[in-house]
Amino acid sequence: MQKFLIWLSAIRLRTLPLSISGIILASCFAYYNGVFDWGIFWLAILTTLSFQILSNLANDYGDGIKGTDNNNRIGPERAVQSGKITPEELFNAIKINVLISIGLAFFLVFWALGVSHFWLTFFFFLLGLASVGAALRYTMGNNAYGYKALGDVFVFVFFGLVSVIGCYVLYAKQVDHVVYLPAITIGLLSTGVLNLNNMRDRVSDKDSNKITMAVKLGEKNVKIYHNTLIISSIIISGLFAVLYYTSAFSLMFMIAYIPLLLHLKRVNRNKVHKDLDPELKKLALTTVLLAILMGLAFLL
Repeated sequence: MQKFLIWLSAIRLRTLPLSISGIILASCFAYYNGVFDWGIFWLAILTTLSFQILSNLANDYGDGIKGTDNNNRIGPERAVQSGKITPEELFNAIKINVLISIGLAFFLVFWALGVSHFWLTFFFFLLGLASVGAALRYTMGNNAYGYKALGDVFVFVFFGLVSVIGCYVLYAKQVDHVVYLPAITIGLLSTGVLNLNNMRDRVSDKDSNKITMAVKLGEKNVKIYHNTLIISSIIISGLFAVLYYTSAFSLMFMIAYIPLLLHLKRVNRNKVHKDLDPELKKLALTTVLLAILMGLAFLL
């Protein structure tokens, strides 16, 4: 039982809701346009969760063997760092997770597109492999992009654009203009979650030569960057509400602006990096809330 709990900790359950926010939003748009499919929905959820778990395990492994996760780190203790899971055990788990992720991705694409949309199917197969590669290369290997301040770009692309637009295309077999602004919104907020994590670990990451945007920008500028991400998401989602307004229900997701603005207030006043850790969960759950309410607002 204790070993099971250790593996649950390595999976990082609190990161999983954020990963499916784009799927939920895209599915609402698909339902509105009459192209929703329960098979695609559940397979997309499972595939996305497998990618996120793979990314978490790979991150634990990569930072663990490089010594980035050490006693100076502020965040939760990691599996390899603690010694409760050996690098070999974690690496074997990663290999199994890769097979599961690829299998789920291929099954999802075949279910949604089959052979009747050959080039679209081929494109999504490549996208699935790219997603696996992105999950692994964040901290693993000598050229890990997470050590070169590129993690934010990949999170924006995969958590925002690929998650929302890609999932919608699986339903509709075409792109619809309605998904662009929501995809950017979710991408910005997801990037904000990563940036907040990097703000918390900025000092220990710098000492370990892990160059994130937080390390690159420094204490003052990274807060300006964080404000830009969150405020931009509010502006873009607000523009979406105006452009696609049908009734007062179209504005219901703006309730999520309240915790977002309170979050910015706390971040801007922060002096102790450890105090940023609770804000990670709040921002992630607020992103999920906004995605759900935005999707429902479009349906009502």
